[in-house]
Amino acid sequence: MSKAFASQADLEEKKTTFEQLSEHCWAYTAEGDPNTGVIITDEAVLICDTLATPLMAQSLIAEIRKVSQAPIKYVVLSHYHAVRVLGASGYKAEGMEQIIASQGTYEMIVERGEQDMRSEYERFPRLFQNFESVPGLTWPTMVFKQEMTLWMGKLEVKIMHLGPGHTKGDTVVWIPAEKVLFSGDLVECDAACYTGDAQLEEWPATLDAIAALNAEKLVPGRGPALTSAEKVSEGLAYTRDFVTTLFASAREAVAQNMDLKAAMAHARKNMDPKFGQVFIYEHCLPFDVTRAVDEASGIKHPRIWTAQRDKEMWHALQEG
Repeated sequence: MSKAFASQADLEEKKTTFEQLSEHCWAYTAEGDPNTGVIITDEAVLICDTLATPLMAQSLIAEIRKVSQAPIKYVVLSHYHAVRVLGASGYKAEGMEQIIASQGTYEMIVERGEQDMRSEYERFPRLFQNFESVPGLTWPTMVFKQEMTLWMGKLEVKIMHLGPGHTKGDTVVWIPAEKVLFSGDLVECDAACYTGDAQLEEWPATLDAIAALNAEKLVPGRGPALTSAEKVSEGLAYTRDFVTTLFASAREAVAQNMDLKAAMAHARKNMDPKFGQVFIYEHCLPFDVTRAVDEASGIKHPRIWTAQRDKEMWHALQEG
């Protein structure tokens, strides 16, 4: 395990790709950094996940403006994590009218948004270029419970909470006519699943709900866009394997009364051979195991991560 805290030593900039997936859907991906989904019609543009700062949003806006001058009216938050939401103010000058989030995401922002903002920035500062430009927390202007439909001209866009997984408020954006799904961090590809705020027991059922949509293309939270039904199935299977292997390992550790450090070693035996080479694995695993042990011990609602708690946990697992 890297001795540098979380991803503070990760300073290498990633190459971004703006890829058209269907008539109206695009993927903005960055070699394992957080992805963004974009829907472009003649009338409007929708952004699914904003990037981490207003400055970083400008890079995406520049790509969009190469193909469309339509106003960027809608921002959808796939969940509450700072790296996904703090760039929202960057779209105000481009015509932003609504910031849309699920009820669960709104509740998490209220409960822990401030702590999460500082925690994430200190874990992975490269992902927050010009952090000082962030005006504060991003607050939704429209909150839904289970599902809402947005019409962008004649294009039907479904914004849905299919169930908890990565967080309790996870939201996907589904374009039925084009069979394209933006999943946020409910699905990953070639990257670790961060589960520090997860509902691990429910996550597989939410993946089942995603599978039932029969998407032919999917933009995961991290990693390359999945551009065929076969690749979508592989991404779902990969994510399920990561989540279930982690949680099963934690349950075994709790059943054997292991302390956290022993639980970490036990999880590594099961996880490293399959996932040790993927993006941000070493960053995620200490947080993942800590949350998995909590949930296996009966702590249903994730404990709040603070910058101080992050460091205490990390260094406790490094010692010896």
